[in-house]
Amino acid sequence: MSIPYVVPKKESARFPAAVARSWLSPYPVDLWKWCVPDVRDEVRRLMAANSVDLCIADFLCAVANVPLGGAVPVVLFQHNVEHLIWRRLSELERKPWRRMLFEIEWRKLRRREAEACAGSDLTIAVSEQDRRRLTSLAPGARVSPIPTGVDTSYFVPDGTAQLPARLVFTGSMDWYPNEDAVLYFIDAILPRIRTDVPDASFAVVGRNPSDRLRAAGERSGVLVTGTVDDVRPFVREAAVYVVPLRAGGGTRLKIFEALSLGKAVVSTTVGAEGLALASGRDAVVADGPADFARAVVSLLRDPQRREALGAAGRRLVESRYTWTHVASEFETLCVDAFVSHATRHQNSGF
Repeated sequence: MSIPYVVPKKESARFPAAVARSWLSPYPVDLWKWCVPDVRDEVRRLMAANSVDLCIADFLCAVANVPLGGAVPVVLFQHNVEHLIWRRLSELERKPWRRMLFEIEWRKLRRREAEACAGSDLTIAVSEQDRRRLTSLAPGARVSPIPTGVDTSYFVPDGTAQLPARLVFTGSMDWYPNEDAVLYFIDAILPRIRTDVPDASFAVVGRNPSDRLRAAGERSGVLVTGTVDDVRPFVREAAVYVVPLRAGGGTRLKIFEALSLGKAVVSTTVGAEGLALASGRDAVVADGPADFARAVVSLLRDPQRREALGAAGRRLVESRYTWTHVASEFETLCVDAFVSHATRHQNSGF
């Protein structure tokens, strides 16, 4: 069944109304905008009709439309620790009024996130680090970690020649942490790189870049592509893949995709969070504009090290993070959640 719904985007005329209405509810705007009565009614109908064995709520935003604690077991798939993203954004924000809004948002998100984890039969986190955070947030909740993965048959090196000194970042540019990362890189890191490597170029690949980001790219001679059919050609032609994230949560699929394509990756600690990467072996982790720039320049000047890092990254994802590995673990967790739920309800005479 398809239920038409348009999510209020921050640039749309509907977004201020969504923010105002969320203030009058226990939901932060990031969840309130996903509360869809027609979806909630359909989910309840399907559950009541005994036509569902297990409900998977994909992302925290889905839980607003899912009844918890009933006859149908619910698995919450937490791709991020959501409130942590907004808390980090509040810490980075310089404008007092925006910082106040972010502060309200992350505190409301934390409350809803704790309730969702506690009310679900199982919460799946994408790293051991996130599992610990969610368990601390909701003591008594059942939380199990499972790694994210990558399609290593799709993201595969093909021998494309690299553009000299080309850097690349990929991701949805309408997600604020991605926009923050790119603007930070353009303003604070790229000029330092160009001091040592004047011909360094940078491509930002991803949907819905804001006017602000496009203007920053134009001023700095940065390619901002917008939506593309396939990110692989842009990554393949790059010499170094950069992940200058300062906010975010969960794990970054973009890093797995870059490693699967055999790329040398430079990431902040936040960007590489939750991934079993050894800095200097699988990727390079560097924080602060000066250290990040030095790491990129070092790789641009050392093709052999770039190749070695890319090869090591490819071996890592092939051995641990293919979708085949991940899907098998996910299936096992879902079956366990179903069996545990059924056993509890049989014993309680539900």
